[in-house]
Amino acid sequence: MTATTVLPVRAFLLDMDGTLVNSDAVVERVWRRWAAEHGIDGDEALKVVHGRQGHASMALLLPERSAAENQADNVRMLAAEVADMEGVVPVPGAAQFLAALTGAPHALVTSANVPLATARMNAAGLSMPSVRVTAESVGASKPAPEGFLKGAAELGVAPGDCLVFEDSGAGIAAGKAAGMRVVGVGPRAAEYGPDVVVEDLTAVRVEAGADGEYRLVVSPAGA
Repeated sequence: MTATTVLPVRAFLLDMDGTLVNSDAVVERVWRRWAAEHGIDGDEALKVVHGRQGHASMALLLPERSAAENQADNVRMLAAEVADMEGVVPVPGAAQFLAALTGAPHALVTSANVPLATARMNAAGLSMPSVRVTAESVGASKPAPEGFLKGAAELGVAPGDCLVFEDSGAGIAAGKAAGMRVVGVGPRAAEYGPDVVVEDLTAVRVEAGADGEYRLVVSPAGA
């Protein structure tokens, strides 16, 4: 990116892991352990787990297993993740970005369940948006667009007027499938074709406009 980008927007839909919260250390520990238990290469497992609910990742990694087995394993994995907050930190600029959204329509849209989302946001010292779509809220995991469409509906904003913030391939695909523009956050995002890519949230600024419209100002790298 060589010039400032300005995006008009009426609502902000925010992924959590990798976007607001850096939980990579925990994700890697828990999923490498799970992969080893099932004879799967840890690096291969980590290629698919970001952005998806755990049972959806398991279905891709162990396609012969039943949904019931994956769901049972998912419960155990979520408990392990909730119990492990070592290394969970905010993405640079996340606290300031959330503060800038005060009064603006925004929602958290995460593949984590409520206990995990609450624990990680607390561990990172970030305020939880009052509107949130979690694993309990949807029937289909990202990359299905259900979560983002529910977030837009709860905010009363048309999908095309929403801006999604995501880091993973599954999340970016979900935002695009929902008919929304996507800001890719962090090193994972660029290869999945978001509309704009930023290194972290220090590169974005929110400006209020007229008639319920906002502007997201994205600074060029190094600016």
